[in-house]
Amino acid sequence: MKIHFLGGAGTVTGSKTLIEANGISILIDCGLFQGLKELRVLNRLPLAYNPKDIDVVLLTHGHLDHCGWLPKLVSDGFLGKIFCTAPTKEIAKLILLDSAKIQEEEAEKANKEHYSKHDPALPLYTVEEAQQVFPLFRIVDKDIDVVLGEDCFFSFFYASHILGACSISLQIENKTLVFSGDVGQDDDVLLSPPVKPQKADYIFLESTYGNRVHPKSNPLFDLELIINNTYNKGGNLVIPSFAVERVQTIMYLIWQLKKQGKIPEMQYIIDTPMGINVLQLFLENRKWHKLNFEECTEMCEVFTLITDYKDTIEAIYDPRPKVVIAASGMITGGRVLSYLERYIIKPENTVALVGYQAEGTRGRKLLEGDKTIKMYGKIYPVKATILLVEGLSAHGDQNDLLDWLSELESKPEKIVLVHGESEASQGLSTKIQEDLKITCFIPERGQMLEI
Repeated sequence: MKIHFLGGAGTVTGSKTLIEANGISILIDCGLFQGLKELRVLNRLPLAYNPKDIDVVLLTHGHLDHCGWLPKLVSDGFLGKIFCTAPTKEIAKLILLDSAKIQEEEAEKANKEHYSKHDPALPLYTVEEAQQVFPLFRIVDKDIDVVLGEDCFFSFFYASHILGACSISLQIENKTLVFSGDVGQDDDVLLSPPVKPQKADYIFLESTYGNRVHPKSNPLFDLELIINNTYNKGGNLVIPSFAVERVQTIMYLIWQLKKQGKIPEMQYIIDTPMGINVLQLFLENRKWHKLNFEECTEMCEVFTLITDYKDTIEAIYDPRPKVVIAASGMITGGRVLSYLERYIIKPENTVALVGYQAEGTRGRKLLEGDKTIKMYGKIYPVKATILLVEGLSAHGDQNDLLDWLSELESKPEKIVLVHGESEASQGLSTKIQEDLKITCFIPERGQMLEI
């Protein structure tokens, strides 16, 4: 058996792990690289394995770093099935269409304003190419065995993280391979705790926060303080947020604060069409989260939902203090840039980061104290207050990941640490080997492991 680490090794983006065994080729996730330029350029390169030779894709969840390269895979020749849960299918469709639309718009803007070194600037893929992926999706419910070939089958099991997210148990060549995907926290605001694996010969475990423990701060209190401080300064609060799950989590917390009368009467805006569409998915998939229909409905009534870009412009130039939740969560693109172009340069405003910021992204640079930010080819001074609301991550921390391993009936032969920057993976490796006495392996991108 050969395991190829085509992405998500040494970084938290671009997740792609290929298994060659028993006459079948299986790709676990097909994500887009984000952040550092040297990673993003990989999106333009051919896959180091012929897409025509891949039989199936198993998709853990619908985030861009796990599904965002699917249009390229298909346009380069993949014709197999893409297995996922029902919520993941709908979220991936939204994510891919949004990604393609942003790429088309940014290429058009770059060509019009001549700030790209490429002439012409081209999108990585178009909306039409994204739509070519959709007929290949096959819905599978969690905890159901699906046969892929002789002595080869898989099942999904609940991972928390976002709506529809699952880990994978793959039986192949008399081995049990478990792929964690992204593992959520046990005490997530909206989602139930992740299901722990019972047995595995090899585990491929994410390590996003592998060297860290989330602080015990109360995000509800932190958000209350940030909103009130910004309002008292007469400023605007911009919350760059991942459209899937994080937008809904922030909405829930603000709704709770409003019900308790702890934050002022002003406009609370959701400006992410995709995030608004995900709200509908929450209503349609209530077995995947904690909220009932009445709670979803009451929560939405607190917010102004913006879908039309002309309403975005109107909101930006409205001088009254407001709270705006807009994608994208790492400030890599999307409507949040339109707000930041005007708001980042004013000291009365606040930008609150609420999730993981990958290396090389604008969000990471702001978090590290950069005094300028580049958007659409222009440099803007950072005068707004930049804050991090901790404890809201959709990823489990080191303790959560160790706990996720706690119900194994026997020790696996090896734990392979993926989806983490070097320090995070090394930190988790040391902890697992010290506490659990299980051998760990940290692959590099392009490396191959034989079993």
